[in-house]
Amino acid sequence: MEEIEVPTEHLHEAIHEQAKEHAGEKGSGWNMYVAISTAMVAVLAAIAGLMAGHHSNEALIEQIRSSDQWSFYQAKGIKAEIKKMAINDPAATAEVERYKKEQEGIKEKAAELEKSSEFHLARHVTLARAVTLFQISIAISAIAILTRKKILWYAGLLFSGVALYFFILGLL
Repeated sequence: MEEIEVPTEHLHEAIHEQAKEHAGEKGSGWNMYVAISTAMVAVLAAIAGLMAGHHSNEALIEQIRSSDQWSFYQAKGIKAEIKKMAINDPAATAEVERYKKEQEGIKEKAAELEKSSEFHLARHVTLARAVTLFQISIAISAIAILTRKKILWYAGLLFSGVALYFFILGLL
């Protein structure tokens, strides 16, 4: 799976240009707060994106390992069935029992790898939500500074708060 990209560079440029334009005007301090908060949100979005990509990759790797274990489990089962056909041979009966015992350990390992894959996939989904909400927050903050409406900045901060919740959830 691919890493989640955060295409927000053009928004940062627009925010900084607007902040420079309005530096001498009344309320220019507010522009700086918006720019700084947006930059911090962008950093969190980048970190969340990196972590989401990591968990996505780990989920895929664990699923492949699990699939390999299930194939190994099936191979042991097939060997056991082939040996059962030679039922008059006492050595074959012992091998059948050995294959069955080996299958139990293989099955446990495959199930463990499946759980690990599901864990990483759940983390990926949670962190991907955080990235999406951080991106929305950045976009809303850019609109806020362009339109000079503080309510939009507050809305962006609200989205950042929700994104931060998912980010922390993804870390736990």
